[in-house]
Amino acid sequence: MSQPTKRQSHWTSPEGMKYLGPHQSTDPIDITIVLRRCTDTAPPAAFWPHPPRWPRGEFGQHYGAAQADLESLRRFAQQHGLSETGNDVHRRVLHLRGAPAALEKAFGVTLGQYQFSGKPPFVGCGHAPTLPAEAIAVLGLDRRPVAQPRSRLAQAAPNTSYTPLQLGQLYEFPAGTDGTGETIGIIELGGGFTTSDLTQYFSSLGISPQPKVVAVSVAGGQNQPGGSADDEVMLDIEVAGALAPAATIAVYFTTNTDQGFYEAISQAAHDTTNKPSVISISWGGPEENWNSSSLAAMETALQDAAALGVTVTVAAGDNGSSDGVSDNQPHVDFPASSPYSLACGGTTLVASGNTIQSEVVWNETASNEGATGGGVSVEYALPTWQQNAKVPASPSGSSGRGVPDVAGNADPMTGYQVLIGGQSQVIGGTSAVAPLWAALIARFNQKLGAPVGDLHAAIYQIGESAFRDITQGNNGAYQAGPGWDACTGLGSPNGQALLTALVAQKG
Repeated sequence: MSQPTKRQSHWTSPEGMKYLGPHQSTDPIDITIVLRRCTDTAPPAAFWPHPPRWPRGEFGQHYGAAQADLESLRRFAQQHGLSETGNDVHRRVLHLRGAPAALEKAFGVTLGQYQFSGKPPFVGCGHAPTLPAEAIAVLGLDRRPVAQPRSRLAQAAPNTSYTPLQLGQLYEFPAGTDGTGETIGIIELGGGFTTSDLTQYFSSLGISPQPKVVAVSVAGGQNQPGGSADDEVMLDIEVAGALAPAATIAVYFTTNTDQGFYEAISQAAHDTTNKPSVISISWGGPEENWNSSSLAAMETALQDAAALGVTVTVAAGDNGSSDGVSDNQPHVDFPASSPYSLACGGTTLVASGNTIQSEVVWNETASNEGATGGGVSVEYALPTWQQNAKVPASPSGSSGRGVPDVAGNADPMTGYQVLIGGQSQVIGGTSAVAPLWAALIARFNQKLGAPVGDLHAAIYQIGESAFRDITQGNNGAYQAGPGWDACTGLGSPNGQALLTALVAQKG
């Protein structure tokens, strides 16, 4: 490997982030160094119908970190008085602990206290850390909350609502499948669940036996019910569990920081105990709010998942084409904008019995009920599988990755019936679409006897024959139309037709 040099990276200070003063505490801080790969090439995604080239246990030997890089960083840590608390060369991580002053010197930063309006203060730094050549990111020095849950409670009385089972019927989830033998991983950056709520909810739907739900603690996170993020956690588990009741639901709880988010995706992708074949993520933030090193680290975790044959479904956002940024420009949500994410947009669905009467782009902005995210990435180039999708130019004028890929019911005015804290509620948001698609994919994996892995090339080739094309509505800057669009992607699923098409591709 090349000799260590130092480099700088782009650093952001999102709208509303206020500096309060220097960081006074001398308590040690735990950080994660994400190492570069032992090869210059990214691992190939396991595009359906191709199986992963390497299983979880062997993957790190080919695309993990080099032992020489780990040893070099250990010497770097020792020189700066930092102690090692753990490492995993397969996942390319070195965990270190150090006093704030030692970390400041090691990475050339000044730690401070920062705050977003109405939120607790956090440790942060005003510019990018200086990284050793062997590292692509140091996570944990800046503990700003990086993502928001993409769930929405209706402000007014909903027009109608559905159980996940009703939506599974409307979207023709394939009969004879229930997720047997599969694990769905769910990433949560806060909140928690209670077993009593889940028991009551699944019983009310007549689901027996009930889904097995496992809580996994990552980087200091844990199942802690009682906060506002419970809405997100319960929605995710109840939608995924109702639609794939025989699957195991592994919920990875972590902190809402770039360190926690990276660790949760990486650990879920490489988890040799629970072995999720699909991961659902209902959290995100505007692409431009991410620091480049954090973005790079997250992207490598998503690359690992795709290479290992793990499909990652991600909510595309609930604030229309602006993604909640107040500069009157279009923005897309990350990690939905990663080309390794199956980005999930939102619709407004009206049904009669088991028949969909109408399905249009979710846009209730006028009544403050949200709208589907979607647009064109300024960070990621147009992928080969989107070459024929007629993706418009990005806000910067370049050709970029179009968001979303797929869609499903997300309007809180036509939302999902869930149970939270013993109370029946109706919730919407693209947060519900990610676990809905995750459950559908788990059922595909069961039927196919293999993980579908990275679905992008397959579904863009299959096209409208297996989707309900959404041609009416807009999300602000973008208009729906025939074929792919930056509101609902290819459309909402016809589950049986999509499974049939995937079987045909398998040959």
